[in-house]
Amino acid sequence: MDIILLGPPGAGKGTQSHRIQERHGMKQLSTGDMLRAAVKAQTPVGVEAKKVMDRGELVSDAIVSALIGEALDAMSDGQGAIFDGFPRTGDQAEALDMLLAERGRKLDHVIELEVDEDALVKRIVGRFACAECGTLYHDTANPPKVEGVCDKCGSTEFKRRKDDNEETVRTRMAEYRAKTAPILDPYEKRGIVSRVDGMADIDTVTHSIEAILRGE
Repeated sequence: MDIILLGPPGAGKGTQSHRIQERHGMKQLSTGDMLRAAVKAQTPVGVEAKKVMDRGELVSDAIVSALIGEALDAMSDGQGAIFDGFPRTGDQAEALDMLLAERGRKLDHVIELEVDEDALVKRIVGRFACAECGTLYHDTANPPKVEGVCDKCGSTEFKRRKDDNEETVRTRMAEYRAKTAPILDPYEKRGIVSRVDGMADIDTVTHSIEAILRGE
């Protein structure tokens, strides 16, 4: 089974991808992670990507597609893929169809995690992590049991991502709507798009996705 998990930054794609991997033995293919790994391993695609990045340029669709192809070829027979962060545009969607078809594969589901923009802003802007062990917290939804002290390791040092601010989050949302959301139309025509309330609690989202994968 090959699926695309869509949703704006902060919708919970990473968490749900991890759970799907654990339950179904599938492989999450995150283009960002694959790019870093290819550069580190100095694969042919990684070497080419590094040249582009060293020039301060964006990695082309051709390089990203090559990364996806390498990852698909390295997977175990019968292992399904979860595409996270790809495709982002119509051209990338067409490229993915070709990559899968060349390997006798096809997309089974495109699952979009729907969010409320204002609520998502509050979710993202309020999150922070222990600087020592990385345990995640939120100002209102999941604060430390003792204010200023990590529940797990007792550290009193915390950190927030610089881009976890309202302006950046709303810019990402606008970019998602403009570039990624339109790719849903051809998938809609194939009847493979499902939507899940990404603002529900994590377990509820997981159960909804599982029902889709079971064909319910």
